[in-house]
Amino acid sequence: MSLLTHVLACLFGMGSWVTICGLWVELPLIVPQVPEGWYLPSYLSVLIQVANIGPLFVTLMHRFRPGKLNEVAVIYFIVSFGMLASLLLGFFWKETVVVQGVQRSIPLLLLTFFISIVDCTSSVTFLPFMMQLKPEYLTTYYIGEGLSGLVPALVALIQGVGVMQCVNSTQNLNLNETAQLQGWNESAEPLNYLVPLYLPAKFSAEAFFFFLAAMMLVCLVAFLLLNHLPVVTRERPVSRSRRGVVARNAKAPERKPMMKSLKGEQKITSKFGTGIYSWPQVVYIFIILAWANALTNSVLPSIQSYSCLPYGNQAYHWSATMASVANPVACFIAMFYSQRSLVLMGILSGFGSLIGMYIMGMAVLSPCPLLVNDTSGVVLIVAAWTVFVLTLSYVKVMVAVILRDEGHSALVWCGAVVQLGSMLGAVIMFPLVNVYSLFSSGDPCNTKC
Repeated sequence: MSLLTHVLACLFGMGSWVTICGLWVELPLIVPQVPEGWYLPSYLSVLIQVANIGPLFVTLMHRFRPGKLNEVAVIYFIVSFGMLASLLLGFFWKETVVVQGVQRSIPLLLLTFFISIVDCTSSVTFLPFMMQLKPEYLTTYYIGEGLSGLVPALVALIQGVGVMQCVNSTQNLNLNETAQLQGWNESAEPLNYLVPLYLPAKFSAEAFFFFLAAMMLVCLVAFLLLNHLPVVTRERPVSRSRRGVVARNAKAPERKPMMKSLKGEQKITSKFGTGIYSWPQVVYIFIILAWANALTNSVLPSIQSYSCLPYGNQAYHWSATMASVANPVACFIAMFYSQRSLVLMGILSGFGSLIGMYIMGMAVLSPCPLLVNDTSGVVLIVAAWTVFVLTLSYVKVMVAVILRDEGHSALVWCGAVVQLGSMLGAVIMFPLVNVYSLFSSGDPCNTKC
C-alpha cells in the first residue's frame, strides 16, 4: 500500500464535515455579534436537517436511475461549492437584512444551509467513491472524517474560543425575588457573585472561516490527486485487474444460470450486496448504524453542555476535546484490528449506549449531577465522553468495512442511513431541549447544590 494514498484518503475524508464542525466550535464568537443570539444554534440545527435533501436526492438517483449520476462530478461540485461558501462566510457572516421590521442574519443562515448540503451530501458520495480504492483505505478515510471535527476544535482552542475566567461581581436581589426564595425583609441585599468573563480571541472569526475554506481546498486537491495521480490509479483493484476480468468474463458463462443450477448446494440468503448476510442481519446492521449515528451526531451532542458545565468550564472543554480525539483514534485502531463480527458489534453498541445513558443521566440531573463538587466527577464525565465516542466510532467503522465488501450500492445506503439516524436524533432532541426545556443549564462559576 502507498503511504501517499493513505495521506490523500485522509485529507479527502477531512473535507467531509469540516465546515459544519468548524461553524459549531466558532459559535461562542459568532453568537454575541448576531441578532439571533443563542437562538442561532437552534436555527442551525433545523437548517442542517433540511439540508438532507442533498443525500436524499443522491440516494433516490442511485435507486431509480442507477448509473446516471456521475459521482466524481458531484464530488468536484460539492467540494468546490463548500469552499466558495466558506470563503463567502468570512466576508458576509456579520451582515444582516431587515425582515418584517426585525434584523436577521440572512447571509449567515443561507450560507450555513449551503455548507450543510455539502457536508450532508458527502455521506452518500465520498463513501461510495472509496470503493474505487483498496479496502484498507476506507479506514484511513474514516480517520480523516474524524479529524474533520478534531482539527477545527484544535484551531478554535488555539484561537481562544470559549476561554473564560470567573470574576467577582455584585448582584442586587430585590424584595420580590428574595421574599419568594428566602423570606428576607430588606429591599435589597448585595451578594458576592462569580460571573464568567470570556477572554477575547487571538484571531477573528473571519480568519477562522478562511481557514475552513483552505481545508476544503486541501480536500479538493486530495480528491483531484486520488483520481489522476499515477501511483494511486495503479493501486485501484479495478484498473489492475480489468484486463483479466474481461478475459474471464469472455470465457466463463453467466453466474445467474450457474446459481440456479447449484441451487441445492449454494444458498444465497438475500439479494443485498453479495448475499452473504440474511435480511434480518442486514436490517440489524443498519439499525446499529442508525442508532450509533443518532447518539454520536445529534442526541448526546445536543446535551453535552448540560452534562459537563456543572463540573466546570475545564470539564466541558476537556470532554469536547477528548471526544474529538477519540473519533480518529477509534479509526486508527480499526486499521490494525478490523472486525466484522455482528456479535461484537452488538456488544460494543450496547456498551457505548450504557455509557451514553450515564451521560444523559448527568444532563437530566443538571445543575446538580452526581459528584458535582468532587474531582472524581470531572474525571468520570470526561472519561465517559471519551469512551462513548471511542466505542461507537469503532462500531461505525465496523459497519462501513462490512458494507464496503457488499459493494457500491451498500455504501450509498450506508451514507443514507447515517444521515437518517442523525436526523431522527435531532428531530427527537430539538423539542426536548429547545421547546419543552427539560434540561437545566449548569453555571460554570457557581454550582450550589
